Amino acid sequence: MSSKADIAASEAASARMFDPLDIGAATRSDFDFAQTLRQYWRTVLRWRLTLAGLVAGCLAVGVIVTLMMPSRFTATVKIQIDRNQKQVTNVAGLEVPAAGQEAEFYATQYALLGTRVLAERVANDLGLARNDAFLATHGIDPESLRDTGDGVSPAAAQKKRRDLVVNLLLANVTISPVRASKLVDVDYTSRDAAMSARIANQWASAFIAQSMDREYSSTAAARRFLEQRIDALRRKVEESEQMVILNGSRSGLVALDQVRDADGRTISDRTLASADVEQLSIALNQATADRIAAMARSSGKAEASAETLSSPVLSALRADRTQASAKLAAARMQYGAEYPTVAELSREVDMLDAAIARETARIGAVHENAYRQALVREEGLKARVAALKADLDRQNRAKIRQGIYQREADTNRQLYDALLQRYKEIGVAGGVGANNISVADPAIIPPSPSSPNLPKNLAIALLLGLACATVATVVFHQFDQSIREASDVQTLLGLPLLGATPQVEPARFVTEVQDPKSDLLDAVFSIRSSLAYTTSHGLPRSIAVISSRPSEGKSSTAFALAAVIGRTGKRALLVDADMRWPSVHQMAEVENGNGLSEYLAGDDAWQANVRHSSLAAIDTLPAGRIPPSAAELLSGDRFEGFVRQALERYDHVVIDCPPVMGMPDAPLIARAVEGAVYVVEYAGVAVRDVQASLRRLSQVNGRTLGVVLTKVREHKGGYSYGYGQHYAAANAGG
Repeated sequence: MSSKADIAASEAASARMFDPLDIGAATRSDFDFAQTLRQYWRTVLRWRLTLAGLVAGCLAVGVIVTLMMPSRFTATVKIQIDRNQKQVTNVAGLEVPAAGQEAEFYATQYALLGTRVLAERVANDLGLARNDAFLATHGIDPESLRDTGDGVSPAAAQKKRRDLVVNLLLANVTISPVRASKLVDVDYTSRDAAMSARIANQWASAFIAQSMDREYSSTAAARRFLEQRIDALRRKVEESEQMVILNGSRSGLVALDQVRDADGRTISDRTLASADVEQLSIALNQATADRIAAMARSSGKAEASAETLSSPVLSALRADRTQASAKLAAARMQYGAEYPTVAELSREVDMLDAAIARETARIGAVHENAYRQALVREEGLKARVAALKADLDRQNRAKIRQGIYQREADTNRQLYDALLQRYKEIGVAGGVGANNISVADPAIIPPSPSSPNLPKNLAIALLLGLACATVATVVFHQFDQSIREASDVQTLLGLPLLGATPQVEPARFVTEVQDPKSDLLDAVFSIRSSLAYTTSHGLPRSIAVISSRPSEGKSSTAFALAAVIGRTGKRALLVDADMRWPSVHQMAEVENGNGLSEYLAGDDAWQANVRHSSLAAIDTLPAGRIPPSAAELLSGDRFEGFVRQALERYDHVVIDCPPVMGMPDAPLIARAVEGAVYVVEYAGVAVRDVQASLRRLSQVNGRTLGVVLTKVREHKGGYSYGYGQHYAAANAGG
């Protein structure tokens, strides 16, 4: 049996690499998710009955609650909500079309379906505030609401009842949009199937009516606004047109005609002054032309003028003179110059020449007179045109102000016409009453109750139970951080597991140590083998056995370890250094007379106090009499001297130390020995306490060789097999 344990321990030690002084290795190592899961799983296994009870209790509560719940019926009405209203008329709506706002629009509609205003409308339409059956369907006794009590007016009680009805409606209605559609389900739940269907249908009808009222209200508000604006603009149009007329009267502007464009703006405004100037300018131009022509006629020779050449009088005179000249010439040739006939003909020619000259002079005088008349007429027209131009300039300056008044009148007229047209359009659109909401599928009386739903409630209870179990597991794991697995030692403490000892009845402990086939002895042999690999020279010669608190199996481990060392042929001394609560002498069945305390107090003859145990091949040094202050005895150099002297006579010295927590004895002893074996009770002290104790040992440069897990119970914490197999497996994995 011992050889089997030695082989297992040897394999474990050869595969294990550790630093005994690195106590904080567990806290500095990377987070091991798998290891954490295993720890929580072990917590689940330890508390499986409690956790199963939690889950079963939640399921039982779910069943009881389901059986006690009254039947409730849910009626559903399906409503279709379109983004835009139906275009019954060709009149544009009041709101500007907003593309890309589908989500906002439908979210708004869904929110409006659950408003308190809509609930109040449904309550008023159905008279639910006076309906006792409605209150009864929701588990409320109507009689309890009739007692108004002292100091409560009937009006206040009625208001309280209306508020209660509205709150019940809002609490039992559910708005559920149908994905990827324009449909939305409105569910209402109560204990009466017919009441549920009635309220669901009324909810849809009230929502449609509310939407139409809201649309009509907005149209009515727009009409009132437009009426006010139209009235104001009408007054402004009248005022501006009056200003145009008054300004024209004051300025003397006489408009002959006005031309307006398609938008009603005045683009041409012809006045009397401009027409006069235009006509006189034409007359002046003609007079100027006539004057120039008359000047041309009067400036030339009269006899060479066209009038002279074309004058019939001159032509007749010239013809007569020609004939007279011919007769004169013939008479002179026939009769001579002195002949009376010749003289008479000569006088006739002279008379014709004088007549021609007079006619020519008369024509020249006519031309001169025509020129003077044309000049006078031109000058007169010039003066008249200049006067009209001055008057036109004055009117043009006045016309600038007239244009301002005219533009203001035109603008006011355009605004007035546009608002008047819009007012007519809104009146037509508001009277049509089209709506974008309709009932796609009315609610019917539900044939079966919607709740309680036993499978659903059980599923919820199961989830709640699992959640409670999970929380309980985390709580148990946090508050119960004791060592329960071999792997926990290395993971949580950062130290190797030297071995594990089974839980043994105190009355049978000595018997188990003496029995070569016992599981306890095999376990201690395994511990001794593991210790042989902690130093370069094999088994440490001086070993301190330490624990965090009393009753963890520290003294029994020290006794068993010393006994096993003695069975291997080595001379071993077991020292009881727990001078506060000595117990080694009882296990070794020796007398606790003088002992270690006497040596530390000054008695050098410690060898005389050594007792040989008949139960094991070891010598025992009892603790001796309990000193007033054990810490003062251990704080000097005598204990280190005692260890050196003991090693001169014995191969190994095993020291049973006091607990670390609350006392300074163990750290003082640990610094005087080659190494310490730390004893941890299975499922006993919390890991944080062990870690704190190990830190105290490291602060005094004490070397911790490893951990021994004591009082391990079979079939607990994963030990589901025989103990001999367990400790071998534990050491192999540690």
